[in-house]
Amino acid sequence: MPLHALRILGTRGVPAVHGGFETFAERLALHLVGCGWKVVVYCQAQGPQRTWVDSWHGVERVHIAVPGDGPRSTVAFDWHAARHAASAGEPCLTLGYNTAVFCTWLRLRGVPNVINMDGIEWRRAKWGAAARLWFWLNDWVGCWVGDALVADHPAIADHLATRVRRSKIATIAYGADELHGGDEQAVRQLGLTPGRYMTLVARAEPENSVLDVVRGFSRRPRGMRLAVLGHYADSHPYQRAVKAAAGDEVMFLGPIYDRRTVQALRWHSVAYVHGHQVGGTNPSLVEALGAGNPVIAHDNRFNRWVAGSGAEYFDGELAFDAALHRVLADSGRLAAMARASRERFSCSFTWEQVLSDYTAMLQLWQSQGAGRAHRATTAP
Repeated sequence: MPLHALRILGTRGVPAVHGGFETFAERLALHLVGCGWKVVVYCQAQGPQRTWVDSWHGVERVHIAVPGDGPRSTVAFDWHAARHAASAGEPCLTLGYNTAVFCTWLRLRGVPNVINMDGIEWRRAKWGAAARLWFWLNDWVGCWVGDALVADHPAIADHLATRVRRSKIATIAYGADELHGGDEQAVRQLGLTPGRYMTLVARAEPENSVLDVVRGFSRRPRGMRLAVLGHYADSHPYQRAVKAAAGDEVMFLGPIYDRRTVQALRWHSVAYVHGHQVGGTNPSLVEALGAGNPVIAHDNRFNRWVAGSGAEYFDGELAFDAALHRVLADSGRLAAMARASRERFSCSFTWEQVLSDYTAMLQLWQSQGAGRAHRATTAP
C-alpha cells in the first residue's frame, strides 16, 4: 500500500505531447511513482463522452473522452475530471487555474487540493473582455478554494499574496533538461546552418513582442538567420503583420512539436530571443538556459528573475536592434552570456531540484493532515 497518493488534474495527460504543464505532469508522475507513490493522471480524449482507465509506466491514467477538441471541450473535460477526482477522495494537484471554479466541487466534497496558479492569464492582451473576466474570476476562486497554492515565480507569489495569506503559497519554479548536444542534420534539414542563426519560440501575439523582434532584427543585415517557430496565418492580422515586417534573414519554420528537433535547434543556436512580457517562469526560457543559449529577453520582472544578470534585455524594436548589435559585435560577450545561462539553470531549474521541491512540499502537506487543514480553513 503506497504511503502517499496524488491525482493530477489540469493537463491533457501523459505522455506529454502538448506543452509545459503536460511535460511537468509526466516528469512529476514518473518521479513520484519511483518514490513509491500512487499517482493518477487525468487524460483528455476526443469522442462521445466516456471514461476508461489504463496504466502507463506505473502511472494510472483516467481517460475522459469529450466531443470536439477546442476550448469548450477542455472546459468539459476539466469538469468531468474534477467530479471523478472528487468521488475518489484522494489528494489532488491541479495544474492551472483556468477552470478553478470546478475545484469548488473538490472542496465541497472535502478532497484536499493543491493548485499551481500558473501565470496571470487575465492580463494577457490576446483575450477579449469576456475571457479576461472568466480568468480573473477563476484566479480569485483558485486562491480561495485551493488548500495550498504553488507559484512558479516570486512575482506570481507576490500577486497571490494580495489575495491569500503568504503561508498558503509555495514558490517552486519550472524545470527543463540540460542539453549537451543536438542533431546537426536536423538543423540543416530545416535550411539552417549550425551556429549561424538565433531562435524565437513563442505564440504570435503582441504580448510576446514578436513584431518588435522581427522588425528590430530586420533593420540591418545580421549575417545570420532568425529562426521563428510557431504558426503564422495570413488570415490573422498580427501574424500577417509579423511576416510582412520580416527581412530576408528571417525564416518562419512553422510549429515544430518533435522534441529532438527543437532541442537540436536550441543546441546549435547562437542565442535565444525571448519577447514574453507577461507570465511567470516560462518553460521555453528555462529550456534555453538549459541549452546554454545566450538570452536576449524583454525587460520585465518575470524575465529578469529567470534569466538573471547575465542576459541582455530590450524593450521595443529599437532597443532590440541595439541589443542585438552589441551582442553580435562581441564574441566574448556571447561566451559570457552562455556561461551565465548554464549557471542560472544549474542553480534553480534542473528537474532534479524542481521535482525534489515538489515531493518535499507534497509530503509535508499530506503528513500535516491536508484533510484537517482543508476542513479547518474556510476562508483565505
